[in-house]
Amino acid sequence: MRRFGQVIGVRPERIAEYEALHAKPWPGVLAAIERANIRNYSIFRHGTTLFGYFEYVGDDYAADMAALAADDETRRWWSLTDAMQEPDPDRRAGTWWLDLPEIFHTG
Repeated sequence: MRRFGQVIGVRPERIAEYEALHAKPWPGVLAAIERANIRNYSIFRHGTTLFGYFEYVGDDYAADMAALAADDETRRWWSLTDAMQEPDPDRRAGTWWLDLPEIFHTG
């Protein structure tokens, strides 16, 4: 299992809309996340910063993320959420959220 921490900005005027959308996630998006071997996915907010955490339990992260990105319902979801977000300029090319290095874990 691999843990991920990520950050992205949320546009201040879109916070309420972003939170309302996530309060009722689409079942197809949740199913696609599950198929992509993502578990314990959470998003937290501090001001205009979103922090995402998830655990990846699969064997081929790149293939699972490509399948997730190819899912039609997920793409429709992202077309809504992407418009509400402000990506960090320091993120890796080809990514939307900025991946954070894990510096401590106890289990």
